[in-house]
Amino acid sequence: MPPFSGMPYNQAPAYCFPLFEFAAYLLFILCLRDAIKKGPQHVAYLLGGLAFGLCLEYIEVISDMGYTYGRFLIMFGKAPLNIPLCIGVGWAIIMYTAKLFSDALKLPWWACAAVDALLAINIDLSMDTVAYRLHMWHWNWQGTGLNPLKAQWFGVPYGNFYGWLIVIFFYSYFSRLFEKLIAVKTKWLKVIAVPLLALLCSEIVLYGTEVYIDDWLYNKFGITSLNRLIAFLCILIFLFIIGRRKKRISEAVPFITWLVPAYFHIFFFAWLFTGGFYTENSWMVAAACINLVLGFVIHSAALKKNTGECLATS
Repeated sequence: MPPFSGMPYNQAPAYCFPLFEFAAYLLFILCLRDAIKKGPQHVAYLLGGLAFGLCLEYIEVISDMGYTYGRFLIMFGKAPLNIPLCIGVGWAIIMYTAKLFSDALKLPWWACAAVDALLAINIDLSMDTVAYRLHMWHWNWQGTGLNPLKAQWFGVPYGNFYGWLIVIFFYSYFSRLFEKLIAVKTKWLKVIAVPLLALLCSEIVLYGTEVYIDDWLYNKFGITSLNRLIAFLCILIFLFIIGRRKKRISEAVPFITWLVPAYFHIFFFAWLFTGGFYTENSWMVAAACINLVLGFVIHSAALKKNTGECLATS
């Protein structure tokens, strides 16, 4: 019997969750290896992203933000308010590789933060719809009168994607801002201070947005989560366009920058068909295909540039 009311799908095969976890941990190791080569500043950003992701998920779950997690191998907390380690790892590797990509574009730092958020949402728009149906995490639509498979973005609240944009943008934004502002003689003090301050400020922004601003906008002006999502997407795209006008020279990106988003796209796209979810909604399949193609076009362009530069220098 399906584990949730209104969800026609049974639990995922026993190997699905461990496969997702182990792949995430392997990618984290590869990202850590890359970060160590680049220096302590990059290691701090990656580890700060991990801490930020775990703190974020813990606060969201205990605050009853409408979703709970399935059972993974490594969980923190007490069920049903526990969180998987691999989710925090996922946040970290997505944010880290997005930063590597945006850094290579040589955009102004505020435009880089916008690119990071846009790259992340490209992954999440396809990932969440499939992970939800695999019961990796579950949104509670009971009492809303909405179909749990058709509500908002194929069963995923629009507010979830708005939250993704807020989280990625501000962690990247504050990290880059404090990197510029903090000037101390002790290098390790700066390495520690930047991610900690970025984490703290980002959590404050997210908490203030969800608890105060979102409700105020809706009650005062009728602005919904979809309205906020579209508006913030437009702002981020505008920041990227303005930053691009600076016409700086871009540089090659490491392979891990391509590998992480490729894994997320391929894993969940494959489960869209393996799990039989593709028969449910043709629009959902179309959206997944568009996200997959868009992600590969963006990252393949950078990979081709990397390969071309290597050949030119050999």
